Amino acid sequence: MLKASGAAAGAAAGIAAVGAPVPAAAAGTGSGAFAHPGLLHTRTDLDRMAGKVQAGAAPYTAGFARLTANRHAQSGWQARPQAVVYRGSGTPENYSLLYNDIHAAYQNALRYHVTGESVHADTAVAVLNAWSATLTAVDGSADRFLAAGLYGYQFANAAELVRDHGDFELARFQEMLAKIFGAMSDDFLARHNGAVVSNYWTNWDLANMACVLATGIFCDDRAQVARAVDYFEHGAGLGAIRNAVPVVYDDGLGEWLEAGRDQGHALLGVGLMGTFCEMAWNQGIDLYGYDDSRFLKGAQYVAKWSLGGQVPFTASTRRKGAVGGWSGSETVTAAAGVDPSMTRPVWAMIANHYTRRRGMPATYVTRIAAKASPEGGGGDYGPNSGGYDQLGFGTLAFTRDRASEGEATASPSPAASVAASASASASASAPGSGASPSAAAKGDDLAATGSGDVVGWAAATGVAALAGGLLLLRKRGRREG
Repeated sequence: MLKASGAAAGAAAGIAAVGAPVPAAAAGTGSGAFAHPGLLHTRTDLDRMAGKVQAGAAPYTAGFARLTANRHAQSGWQARPQAVVYRGSGTPENYSLLYNDIHAAYQNALRYHVTGESVHADTAVAVLNAWSATLTAVDGSADRFLAAGLYGYQFANAAELVRDHGDFELARFQEMLAKIFGAMSDDFLARHNGAVVSNYWTNWDLANMACVLATGIFCDDRAQVARAVDYFEHGAGLGAIRNAVPVVYDDGLGEWLEAGRDQGHALLGVGLMGTFCEMAWNQGIDLYGYDDSRFLKGAQYVAKWSLGGQVPFTASTRRKGAVGGWSGSETVTAAAGVDPSMTRPVWAMIANHYTRRRGMPATYVTRIAAKASPEGGGGDYGPNSGGYDQLGFGTLAFTRDRASEGEATASPSPAASVAASASASASASAPGSGASPSAAAKGDDLAATGSGDVVGWAAATGVAALAGGLLLLRKRGRREG
């Protein structure tokens, strides 16, 4: 059977029930408030890590050993803040200074919560304060939007762990995060750097979605959180769940869009979507289970494929280009080759959610998580930026006992109401022409990355038109309702 997929089909599916199972840790701090800490880690999570490590429990101790061995987790780390961060060819790139400092702040903050050693909290705060006092812009080629998305969500997570520290300049950091990182990511999701909506691959959308969500939670901005949730469910771009996983087969595997590109970017995308779902979950919003746990089906596909297994693939043609400008197309006919030894610290979080919190089978995700254990973090997966795209340390942070009945059926926090009103809020609050200058599209740099980072879909069997020129129609292994 042929069936339209993507944003149109996602809209037909409706918004996931707000009352789906969520953790008790997501209880809000007040009426309508967001839970803090409540990005990747809740207070319950942090207490669990500390208690398990103190008790010498495996595999937490192995995960903690990876943290303490990392050079970024040392209290002697010195920040190197810059006024302007550049990423992209043809620019004076210095973004490695930023991501190294972010990972140092996060790792020291996490180490503090496990050990109680205040010197690590002090180090994290010093790094974060130095950047909020110095940074004025993120610039560069189209890659500046990757920098805004990736480092924005990571910055927020590091700061969330020390937001109550007496020396932390919370208001100043919130201003930096919202006006620089959040504004750029919001703009990217609205305009896609002047390109057609399908021009940039899934991971571009997901990085910026993660930044918008994390910034909204950190800054207690309900409208921003609503926009992020709505984009996940109904967005026209390739980070929306039904565009990222456009085909579900009879065996329960969901084809991951970027499997037709390469393994590294597919792993990045799965990690980013897991990050997005985890942050939402910790605010009482269940996106892990959205559309019959579609994300799990995509993660299972990537896990099996990355382990060297055979996966189905539906050929597609990708359209690319600028709005009212140049255009082109590219056909993908098979999943890319893989290196089974390639790994990233993305699997423990996903495996533990589905198998421990929900008691669901996740065979391939479980296998690849075991293979990657104990997970490290930034600095453990090579010196280049790809090794810093995830915060990592999932073995320590996300290993959990099987959820009790109470944890599996707890009511969502007051903040979860953003999911029910996401569509209306997103439309009313979408960024307009008042976006910050740093977020403005640069038409002359679109081709720098757009030519290799583009997707618009068509199939020989027919088409279904969606917003912005994205076309999605793929042969289904089974009917989806």
